[in-house]
Amino acid sequence: MHDAFETTARIAGIGTYLPERVLENADLERMVETSDEWIRTRTGIRERHVVAEGEALVDLVERAGKAAMADAGVAPGEIDLFLLATATLEQPIPASSAIAQPRLGVVNAACLDVSAACSGFVFALNVARQFIATGEAKNVLVIGAECLTRFTDWTDRTTCVLFGDGAGAVVLQPAPAGDGILRCAWKTDGTYADLISMPGGGCRIPPWDREAIEQRLPFIKMRGNEVFKVAVRALTEISAQVMDEAGITVDDLALFVPHQANLRIITAVGSRLKIPEDKVFTNVQWVGNTSAASIPLALGQAVEQGRIRRGDLVLSSAFGGGFTWASVLFRY
Repeated sequence: MHDAFETTARIAGIGTYLPERVLENADLERMVETSDEWIRTRTGIRERHVVAEGEALVDLVERAGKAAMADAGVAPGEIDLFLLATATLEQPIPASSAIAQPRLGVVNAACLDVSAACSGFVFALNVARQFIATGEAKNVLVIGAECLTRFTDWTDRTTCVLFGDGAGAVVLQPAPAGDGILRCAWKTDGTYADLISMPGGGCRIPPWDREAIEQRLPFIKMRGNEVFKVAVRALTEISAQVMDEAGITVDDLALFVPHQANLRIITAVGSRLKIPEDKVFTNVQWVGNTSAASIPLALGQAVEQGRIRRGDLVLSSAFGGGFTWASVLFRY
């Protein structure tokens, strides 16, 4: 964060939504060659939520966004900027945020999609904070939402066990420096682009390419072991950087709310940062990896459970395809 700014952004309201359908590990055992023990040992995941037939991204966005605005006491017409972080678009054109705009009622908001995979929500927070800090926006709606199961290869046992659907939203408003968002950091290294990708469905390999469909290219691909090593190192470094820049230690934190990709990654990062286990929030066991929806979903549940209270210092860090990684330190 630039210290020259006298204003920052604070979370005024938060909302979440998870689809009703739950897919347990036992269900996956009947779909692919896997087991509950294999999944839990390697990922920590026990179940995940899956969109129903006829349900799609904008349906999740609407539920979470309206809940956040209600929590903040803000009317939809007061929102002047709407940022939607997602890797699973409603459709290629137009922007998913534009499609969601009338459903949310944010008729006065400029709408923008933010594509940074699992780091998307933290990237969007940083963008929103800067618009608020410069005075160009007063009420910003930031939503992370994903329908990952629509892009999951259910024949690939290494990836289909990971992903879930959901949405989380926050309303950001101005706050004096020293409150709200204190520090943000974000990074990208595209040399790792092929380690987490969906090769088919774009302009290089069009969605109508039959050979690509047969090769399962319009589905999420991931080289898990290579991702794990980079993710742990990157998340540890950027989290430490943000705390160091803010002049705080883990003792000052009320809670660490990381991206819920994999319990082993979360445990490794928490250990390297020397954050006590009771200060590390996890819900990956029950929702799986929900990419850009992961952190806002976790924040919303942490607030509901009383693990985050007003005035608490919270650190959130994410890592995703690109590679992208980001961290935000804020006072709730």
